Amino acid sequence: MQDNRLDAPEPEQKPRRRKRHILLRIDSWIDSTIWNAGFRLAEIWEEITIFFRRFQMKGWKRAVFEIAGEGMNLGAAGFVLLLALALPAFEETKGNWRNQSDFAVTFLDRYGNEIGHRGIIHEDSVPIDELPDHLIKAVLATEDRRFFDHFGIDFLGLARAMTENARAGGVVQGGSTLTQQLAKNLFLNNERTIERKIKEAFLAVWLEANLSKKEILRLYLDRAYMGGGTFGVAAASQFYFGKGVTDVDLAESAMLAGLFKAPARYAPHVNLPAARARANEVLTNLVQGGLMSEGQVIAARRNPASVIDRQERTAPDFFLDWAFDEVQRIARPFAQHSLIVRTTIDPGLQAAAEEAVETGLRQYGESFHVKQGALVMIENGGPVRAMVGGRDYGESQFNRATKALRQPGSSFKVYTYAAAMEKGKTPEDTIVDAPITWRGWSPQNYGRSYAGRVTLMSAIARSINTVPVRLAKDYLGTEAIAHMAKAMGVETPIRTDKTMPLGTSEVTVLDQATAYAVFPAGGVQSRRHGITQILNYDGDILYDFSRDAPPAERVLSERANADMNRMLVNIPVNGTARKAALNAGIVTGGKTGTTQAYRDAWFAGFTGNYTTAVWFGNDDYTSTNNMTGGSLPAMTFKRLMDYAHQGIELRAIPGIENPLPGPQALAEATAAAEQQPENALPALVRPRSLSVGVTRLLRTIAKDLNEAKPLKADGRVAAL
Repeated sequence: MQDNRLDAPEPEQKPRRRKRHILLRIDSWIDSTIWNAGFRLAEIWEEITIFFRRFQMKGWKRAVFEIAGEGMNLGAAGFVLLLALALPAFEETKGNWRNQSDFAVTFLDRYGNEIGHRGIIHEDSVPIDELPDHLIKAVLATEDRRFFDHFGIDFLGLARAMTENARAGGVVQGGSTLTQQLAKNLFLNNERTIERKIKEAFLAVWLEANLSKKEILRLYLDRAYMGGGTFGVAAASQFYFGKGVTDVDLAESAMLAGLFKAPARYAPHVNLPAARARANEVLTNLVQGGLMSEGQVIAARRNPASVIDRQERTAPDFFLDWAFDEVQRIARPFAQHSLIVRTTIDPGLQAAAEEAVETGLRQYGESFHVKQGALVMIENGGPVRAMVGGRDYGESQFNRATKALRQPGSSFKVYTYAAAMEKGKTPEDTIVDAPITWRGWSPQNYGRSYAGRVTLMSAIARSINTVPVRLAKDYLGTEAIAHMAKAMGVETPIRTDKTMPLGTSEVTVLDQATAYAVFPAGGVQSRRHGITQILNYDGDILYDFSRDAPPAERVLSERANADMNRMLVNIPVNGTARKAALNAGIVTGGKTGTTQAYRDAWFAGFTGNYTTAVWFGNDDYTSTNNMTGGSLPAMTFKRLMDYAHQGIELRAIPGIENPLPGPQALAEATAAAEQQPENALPALVRPRSLSVGVTRLLRTIAKDLNEAKPLKADGRVAAL
């Protein structure tokens, strides 16, 4: 009998076979499960495909759906992008924005005369429920008929406005809702840019989500500019009709509602016929909107509103807006919110500044293709004497003097040269004007030519581009230039990229005026300010600039400042700013600036008495017609400064001996200057080596002549 014990598994082999058997079963289960799952998914996908084939479009329908699908994808991506652009605006909503105007301020000029009001005490504003029903209807019929139906953005109203505008061939209807207008008034400005419109739309939705319709309407009626220096329907009612807003009739309500579109154009104290014609349009809107019948408005048509006989009030509104911001910053710790503020504004200089800007735009705006201008004038010592933030405050309340960020061009070069002077350079030092490359960038001069070795005085007078870039690259570094600009008074953050020495980092007109005022101040901070005192109605002085403001700090050494002044007074004589030279040989220093593609043109300059910065350009950043800083800005500077220096005691520019002559001496000096070579400085512009005896004699003559003239009430010497 055969022995089969050799074929029997050993005892230790049985567990191994059992494990192998289990693993094989698991592997088989996994394989079958995955295969079955894949097979089932394939069946499901086939069923879905068969189902959707019923809806498959062919021909032109398929093309429409494909385009619609791609549009939805692009729309979703675009919405995310727009939201990212709008996010900075939402930072404004984090503060106490409801009470950002909870001051009621009466402003006085430098002589103590009342010039305007700003702010509102919200507890004293008229509740919506107490306003006349016809006033509310007139506003809604004209500004936003679907106010109670939309959620901040009215797409139907926007489509209707676009259709009407296309039909009329121009802008005849606006697409912004009342909520969008409120968002602009509360958080934004009137600058006409796509970015601002994006922010406005998102903020309108935010307002609708956080406020009731009544609250939105009340804020809108309280904050809107209504012409004549008034804000809100309550103030406008008192100013135009001499009555409370709760007492206005339908004709008066229609006139008030017509002001929201263009308060300067339709202000009844300025143009009553235009205001009445606009009010008649509002009455038509009431009928067309179904809010009133023709029979209800016929009486208002036949008996239009009459207004109080007032002379046109010319308040310095751009300045008041800026001064009101300063009041809120300074007076925030005060318990009182009803204040009287004495400002630095000079009515005569303000009127001359407005006239200079408007005259320039009227005479040269079309030929230069320029529509806007801004100006700030500071008396040496810091007080702001004039501010022009735009051509028409009624048309746009956006202050281009304090809020518009524009590239300064070559007018920024003074910070590079000032830093170089502070580090030891002198105007007579030479530097090579030749092609230069810095970090892959090769700047070129205006005429695309090079002068070889030139002095720093000649380089800044001729506005050579390679020289400040070479100074920044080899001698200073961009951080030192930015530090100098900040120390001199530029509050806008400065970018320190390689192109910064040529003025590519944006600044404001107020920045430039503040910084340039350092030069006639002897190298110390100009301490620009618009407020001298803040008082309550009991006469208590809550703030006094001379008492409470910090002392000025030195920015430039006396030597560096004198060297800068020697270079800057040469520019209106031998440089790019000859049209800025003042009459009668009054010494003037300054620098022109023109940006790429002629988008911005600047001149910032000074005498021993005043510093003025002037900008011209377009809100939409379109190019001008080859306008440079040495043309319209320089001429506007001259027009204002010639007026400002009539009959006042002339002060010397530090580092420049100005003998302050009387009229006869000035005439002789001017005649002598005309006989000099073109590259020579006038007789009145000399270094400190001028004979001290001659200087004292001329100063005595000038003082005697000035004292012999009668003084006007505002302290100016009467013109001969």
